[in-house]
Amino acid sequence: MAENIIEFEGVVAGYSPSLTILNELTLDARKGEITLLIGPNGAGKSTVLKTLFGMLVPRAGEVRFEGKRVNGKSQRELLADGIAFVPQGRNLFGSLSVLHNLELGGITLPRGELSAGIAEALARFPRIKERIDNQASTMSGGEQKQLEISRALLLRPRVILIDEPSIGLSPKLVQEVMTLLRALTDAGTTVLMVEQNVRTALKYSNRALVLEMGRLALDRPASELLHDPDLNRLFLGGHAKSAA
Repeated sequence: MAENIIEFEGVVAGYSPSLTILNELTLDARKGEITLLIGPNGAGKSTVLKTLFGMLVPRAGEVRFEGKRVNGKSQRELLADGIAFVPQGRNLFGSLSVLHNLELGGITLPRGELSAGIAEALARFPRIKERIDNQASTMSGGEQKQLEISRALLLRPRVILIDEPSIGLSPKLVQEVMTLLRALTDAGTTVLMVEQNVRTALKYSNRALVLEMGRLALDRPASELLHDPDLNRLFLGGHAKSAA
């Protein structure tokens, strides 16, 4: 069994003292695997990613990366540690060109490494290469998501946190993005993913963690959950423990 690279132990977190989303959450993600977080809206899936990436500071409990506590670390420090975050929605500099967006994503890299990383990104996503001099805001939603992923990969992260990668993508591009994430994972990168397109995501994932009301309700191999007749009910907010 692969070793744990991410661990939440009794984590309590939320967006205000009166709005708690994670309720003593305990879970883990294993090195070199795709771990998929699923559950109904409000279950805490995106909050897990934001807490791990330092956007929210836990009020209790502990978050660990490679066995070391990271509670309260800044996003800059976490990037330096090897954690990259591709959030939901569009998070680009719309008035800047595609090339400038890539350069800013790798601004901390030595010039030689940055040039090599950009060349690799353009080879991976030919459509991005075609639009290299265009303003990011003129790109389609699918193209912008490809650019966001390319920018995150410039730092060669050991862990990628990705929230709803299929939003705005055609079915063909969804398959391409999932195939890319699978290839990265097979090469040693760890992926922790939130994705509403659950059946497609399960085909590419190693494990699935079902969240309910900020707690872990179910931990199953993705291939098993994919064929579970209760999958739709679990995802839509049924009581997961009854189907464990």
